[in-house]
Amino acid sequence: MINKNKAMEQQSKRIPALDLIKGMSVIGMIIIHTLLTFADVKSQSESAIGLFIVFLGRGTSIFLICMGITFMTSRHQSLKSSLTRGGMLLGAALFMNFLKFIFPVIFGFAPDNFIQRYGWHGPIEQQYLYLMLLGDILQLAGMSLLFIGFIRKYVTNKYGILAIGLLIALVSREVSGINLDYPVINYVLDLLFSNDFPAYVYFPVFPWMAFIIIGMFFGKWYQELEYNRPQLFKNMLYSGFLFAALGAPLVFMYGDYNYNGFYHMGPGGVLYFAGWTLIFLFIIYKISVNVKENKFIKLLKYCSKNLTTMYMTQWILISWGKGIFGFRENGITTVLALIVMYIVLTFSVQILLDFFRKKKEKSKIIEALN
Repeated sequence: MINKNKAMEQQSKRIPALDLIKGMSVIGMIIIHTLLTFADVKSQSESAIGLFIVFLGRGTSIFLICMGITFMTSRHQSLKSSLTRGGMLLGAALFMNFLKFIFPVIFGFAPDNFIQRYGWHGPIEQQYLYLMLLGDILQLAGMSLLFIGFIRKYVTNKYGILAIGLLIALVSREVSGINLDYPVINYVLDLLFSNDFPAYVYFPVFPWMAFIIIGMFFGKWYQELEYNRPQLFKNMLYSGFLFAALGAPLVFMYGDYNYNGFYHMGPGGVLYFAGWTLIFLFIIYKISVNVKENKFIKLLKYCSKNLTTMYMTQWILISWGKGIFGFRENGITTVLALIVMYIVLTFSVQILLDFFRKKKEKSKIIEALN
């Protein structure tokens, strides 16, 4: 009975709109990664559909702010759980890179033009370590969890949390590119401060962790509002307008410093993107409260629940497909067909993984009863 009450209490703290957004991000990332992997330059930069999908790829901050909010309301509140989860995500990232890059090379279906993209002329086996360590969103999430667990435990004032997030954004351009001549330390520094896109790290912790911490600020505010969802999203809307208003002049007047490309933005870029993200979250919330539960909503919740495994699955499948469909060689019509195919494949693999997981759990229950 106590466990049931705890489950009901935790459910009341959940924000369904965030589950829907995370679910949409799963489908969105399959669409984006399929286009970026298989579409030729013309299809990406000149077709209306390609330009729209590339624009969708600028929505990383949405996922990160949602991550920060749910991190503060999660039932797993211990520092140990945060550190453990961070370590697991970093391990999962290495495993995913092995299957994405090394596996196709070992079995001979990595396309030549993908290898040539990096300017390599020698045997690709010499680049195994490089490929294994390429940094993406999983590395960002894993590294961030190693830090934000301490913030959640030791910073109890919501404005203190916000100040840390803004400080990370503020110093991000100053610390960008810090490097030492020690390989292992260098890799950690790349994960934290890289400014060399598209080399090692796509999403360095500085500045991208700032979005997670801004989300934590609203998660803490949500707690103080005693889980009043309407008020939380009103606060997010007002804050969004403020952030966007502060960030816009910095981005458009001092863009070299504040927006040095999407992956290495400065403080103005963080404020600007955070502002529009918060406004977008308010809009999705208002839509979600007026939408009844249906099969599509259930599908999005399923995606949200399995976000990490579906993220890994779609990237692995898409990477393997380079050996079949080529790397950035296809027109938009072919790419649209591939998008449908990869959505179906990703869901099929996830359903299969669920089947084996449930079968394993059932076997353990039967074993325990015997």
